[in-house]
Amino acid sequence: MTELNGTDKATPLQTYDEAVDWINGLIPFGIRPGLERIESLMSQLGNPHQRLKFIHVAGTNGKGSTCAFLTSVLLQAGYDVGTYTSPYITKFTNRFQYNGEDIPEETLLKLSNRLRPLVTEMASTPLGSPTMFEVSTALALLYYAEVCYPDIVVWETGLGGRMDVTNIVTPVVSVITNIGMDHTDVLGDTVEQIAWEKAGIIKPGVPVVTCAVQPEAIKVIQERAKQLRSTVYLAGDQFSYRRLESGKEGQSLQFTGPFRDLHIHIRMQGVYQCDNAVAALMSLELLRQYMAFMLDEDDIKLGFQNAFWAGRFEKVSDNPLIVLDGAHNPEGAESLAKSIIDGYPQKKLILMMGMLANKHHEAYLQHILPLVDTLILTEPDFRRKMAATELLQIVERVRPAIAKQELDIIVEPNWAKALDLLKSRTEAEDLGVVSGTLYLIADVRAALLHQTDSEKGW
Repeated sequence: MTELNGTDKATPLQTYDEAVDWINGLIPFGIRPGLERIESLMSQLGNPHQRLKFIHVAGTNGKGSTCAFLTSVLLQAGYDVGTYTSPYITKFTNRFQYNGEDIPEETLLKLSNRLRPLVTEMASTPLGSPTMFEVSTALALLYYAEVCYPDIVVWETGLGGRMDVTNIVTPVVSVITNIGMDHTDVLGDTVEQIAWEKAGIIKPGVPVVTCAVQPEAIKVIQERAKQLRSTVYLAGDQFSYRRLESGKEGQSLQFTGPFRDLHIHIRMQGVYQCDNAVAALMSLELLRQYMAFMLDEDDIKLGFQNAFWAGRFEKVSDNPLIVLDGAHNPEGAESLAKSIIDGYPQKKLILMMGMLANKHHEAYLQHILPLVDTLILTEPDFRRKMAATELLQIVERVRPAIAKQELDIIVEPNWAKALDLLKSRTEAEDLGVVSGTLYLIADVRAALLHQTDSEKGW
C-alpha cells in the first residue's frame, strides 16, 4: 500500500521537515467532526490518554490566553506541564509544549513514524484517513504519555467541543471561556447551538468553569452540567473580579472566589484578558481545593504576571507603535475595540486587516470600523483567504452608517507591502493595529520581529 503522496508505507520519514509535510499533507481531508478515528488510533496505541490529567479548555475566544495563564502558574508552582494548543504562530512544534519548551524535532519525527503506518492502514478502511488535526492530537497524547510524563496537560480544543477530537480525554477541570458566533458552518448558527457544542466537553462529575455571559448560553451549560452532575462555576456568580488599573505595564484585578480572594497583575494588555485570567484562576483554585495541588499565593501572582501569549493585543513595535491582535470574529472585534479605547484613547488608528472567507465580517466591522482613520485591506498568505477586493465590498456596504466621514481606505493584497504601508502611515502620535486571521498575524509578527524560522499554520 502507498501513501496518498506516493511514498511507500514502509519507508520511514527521514527528517523533521518530512514529518511536518506528511502531517500537513492530511489537511485536504479537512475538518471531520467525530471521535471514531482518534478512538481507534488510541486503542491501537494502548490508550495513552487514560494515564494523564487534563485541564480541557474550550470557548470561542480566549482559549490560547487562558491556556497560557494556566501553564505559567502551574510551572511557577513547580509542576511539569504539557500544553497543547492551535493554531501555532511561529513553528509547528509550538503546538506541543512541555514545561514551556517545544517538542524536540527528533521526537516529533520519531512519533510521526510510529503513527504513520496506523494512519495509512486506517485510510483504507471505512473510517477513512485521519485528518491533520487528529494525527497532531494523537502525536501530542503519545508525547505526553510516553515521552515526557507531565503532572498535568493544559489541553485546548480545536473546534467546538462535543465532536472535537480533543474530547477523547476526561479532564479534572473543564473550562468554557465564552460563547460567540464563529465557525457557524460547523457548530450551528445560534448561541444555543454553539453553546451545546462547547458544553460537550463537560464530563460526569468534572467541575466546569465558564465566563459565558449570554443567558441562553449559560442555560445550556448549566443544564448539561446538571445532567452529568457536574458543578458549574460561573463568572459573576460563583466568582467575580474587579479591574483595578491598566497601563503600559499591564493591568491588575481583584478576584473574589468561593475559597479566597486574590489580587493579581497581568502583563497582557486588552480588557478581555481579565476574563481569561479569572477563568484560569478559578480553575487553579479548584485544583488546589479539590485535587491537593500546591499553589501558593506568591506562585500564583508570579505565574500570572509572567504569562504571555503571542498575537493577542501584543505590542510588537514602539516606533511606530504597532499592536497585533488576532481578532477574527464579532466578539473578538468588540473586545479589540474596547481595548483600543481603554489603552490608546487619544490615538489616530491605522488598521490593517486580512480575513479568511466566511460570513461574519459585517458584524466584525460594526465593532471596529467606527474607530478607524485609515483602513488597509490585505490578504493572508493562506489557501482560504478572502480577496481584499471582496473585503472592500463589505466595508463599502457598512461604511455609510458607521465609519468616520474622512475614513481613508487602501487596498493592497500583498500583506508585506500592506505592512510597509502601515508602518509608513503610522506617525509618532498614531496607533497601528494589525488584526484578522492568525495566519496573517503569524506572518506579520515574524516580519516585525525578524523571525526567520516562522512556519505558521494550523
